Amino acid sequence: MKILLVAINAKYIHSNLAVYSLKAYSREYSTNVEIANFTINNREEQIIKDIYKSGADVIAFSTYIWNVDMVHLIATELKKVMPNVHIWLGGPEVSYDAVNVLESHNYLDGIMMGEGEATFYELAKHYVDDAIEFSDIAGIAYRSENGVLANSMRPLMNMDDIPFVYSDLQEFDNRIIYYESSRGCPYSCSYCLSSIDKSVRFRSLELVKKELQFFLDNKVKQVKFVDRTFNCKREHTMGIWQYILENDNGVTNFHFEIAANLLNDEELCLISKMRPGLIQLEIGVQSTNEKTIECIDRKIKFEQIKRVVTKVNSFGNIHQHLDLIAGLPYEDYESFKNSFNDVYALEPEQLQLGFLKVLKGSNMQMRAKEYELVYKDRAPYEVMSTKWLDFSKMLCLKNVEEMLETYYNSGQYRYTVKFLEKSFATPYDMYFALSEYYEKNGLYDVKHSRISRYTHLYEFAKSVDATNEQVYAKLLTYDLYLREKLKTRPAFAIDQVEHKQTIRELYDTVFADYKNKMTHLELVDIDVTTGKDINPSWYLFDYTVRNPLNDDAKVIICEKM
Repeated sequence: MKILLVAINAKYIHSNLAVYSLKAYSREYSTNVEIANFTINNREEQIIKDIYKSGADVIAFSTYIWNVDMVHLIATELKKVMPNVHIWLGGPEVSYDAVNVLESHNYLDGIMMGEGEATFYELAKHYVDDAIEFSDIAGIAYRSENGVLANSMRPLMNMDDIPFVYSDLQEFDNRIIYYESSRGCPYSCSYCLSSIDKSVRFRSLELVKKELQFFLDNKVKQVKFVDRTFNCKREHTMGIWQYILENDNGVTNFHFEIAANLLNDEELCLISKMRPGLIQLEIGVQSTNEKTIECIDRKIKFEQIKRVVTKVNSFGNIHQHLDLIAGLPYEDYESFKNSFNDVYALEPEQLQLGFLKVLKGSNMQMRAKEYELVYKDRAPYEVMSTKWLDFSKMLCLKNVEEMLETYYNSGQYRYTVKFLEKSFATPYDMYFALSEYYEKNGLYDVKHSRISRYTHLYEFAKSVDATNEQVYAKLLTYDLYLREKLKTRPAFAIDQVEHKQTIRELYDTVFADYKNKMTHLELVDIDVTTGKDINPSWYLFDYTVRNPLNDDAKVIICEKM
C-alpha cells in the first residue's frame, strides 16, 4: 500500500511544511508514505504523468488558495486513468467547506479537516493495516454508502507532539525553510481564516532552541517562521530572539510575521543589537483608515505601528516588509491613496500592495452582501469591486501595484525614484503617473529586460521633469552599478572611454587589492541623495560584498586623480 502526499507549491524555492509534517508524524508508516513536490508552473500533463507512474494507492493533496483549481483539475484526470485510487484533500482551502467540496466533486474520497498530523496517521492506519474505520477518525469528511459524512473535529494538538521534519536538508537545497513555533492567532481580522481559531499554542522554548540550532549548524540561508503573530507571547519571542542573537552564525536569516504594536522597548533594544540581516520583519498594516481598521476587527492604531517601524528603521539593521490590502470596507480610492502614502513614508524595504481575498469561511465572506463585494468565483477569490471602490479604480490600483513591485520593491532604482518623487504631490501620484505612462506606451504586456526597465524610467522621468534629464541619467547609472557589473553600458549613461587609462592606474595603485575581484569603477559627480553637483570622485562598486538589507554592492570612494 503506497500513500503519496502531493505538494503543488507557488514557486520552486518554496517548500511545503505540511506534507513533511504529516509524514514525520506517521513515521510508523514511513515506508508506505512518499512525498511528491511540484509547482503551479509545472505542466499539468507532467504532474499527472509523475503521479500515475508513482503507482500510489492513495493520493493526498495539500490544498491552498493558490493551487486548489489545479488540484481539482489534476485529481479529475487521475481518477479517469486510476479508477481505483483513493483521493484525499487537506489544507485551509477545503477544511471549512468539506462536505460541500465532496458533494461537488465525485472523484474525491475524503477531506482532512483542520490540523492534519494525527488525522493522517489514522488514515494511514486505515489504509495500511485496516485497523480503524473511517467513522472512528476525527477530523475527516468522507464518502460512504450513505452519502457524504462528516465526523467531529479533532481536538487541537500539543505543539511539542509534532516532529521536527528537517533531519535531512538535501531535498531542501535552494528552497526556503519554513518553521512553525506556534499555531493560531490572537486576533480576529475579518478577512483571515485564522480568526476562526483564536487559540494560540506554542512549541516549548527549549525544543525550539534545539531545532533552531540545527539550522544554525547547517548554515541554512533563510528560515521563515509561519507563526501567524510571532510576537504575541513576550517570553516566547524574547527567548527565541535572544537565542539567535547569541548563536548567530553570520549567515542564516530568520523571517518573522509580527504585530508591531506588541513590540515593547525591551524587545526593540534586543533587536537593535542584531547583525544586519539576521532577522527581517513582516508587518501587516492593511490600512490607515481608522473606520476600516475598526470594521475588520484589527483594533490596532496606525500611530502605534508608525512609532515602532520608525524606531526599527533607525537601527539600520532590520529589513522591514509592510503590507497593505486594497478593497477593504470603507476604503475608497482617496482613502487608499492616503493609506499608501502613510505607509510609504515609513520607508520600509518592501511595501506589498495586496488585494482583498474573500476566503471561504471568513467573516468577510459572511458580510460580502452588506459590503457589496464583487469577487472572483474561482480561487483566489480576489475582490473586483466594493461599495466604495469600483472596478475601474481597482484596475488603476492593479497597475500601480506592478509599478510599485518593479520600481520600489526590487530596490534597484532607489536613488532615482527618491529624486523623482519631488516632481509629484505624493508618492502615490508618482506611481500612478508611471503606470499611466506604461499604459499609454503599451508596456504592460511586453517582456522587459533589466536595462529596458531603467530606460523606461529614464524616459518617463524626462517627460515629467525635463530640466533634470542629466540628473536622472546619472542617478540611474549609479543605481544600475549598485546592483551589477554590466558588460555594455546603457544608452543613457555617460561614456567613460576617455577615462580608461585613469581606471587602469587606479586599479594598479589605490584599488590594487580589488584588481582581480568582481568590481566596477565609475566617475561620479553628483550627490545621489540630493541630485546636486559635487566634485567628481571615483566610486568603486565591490560585488563580492553585499548589503544584507538591500543587496547593494559595497561602495568605496576615492577622489579623482
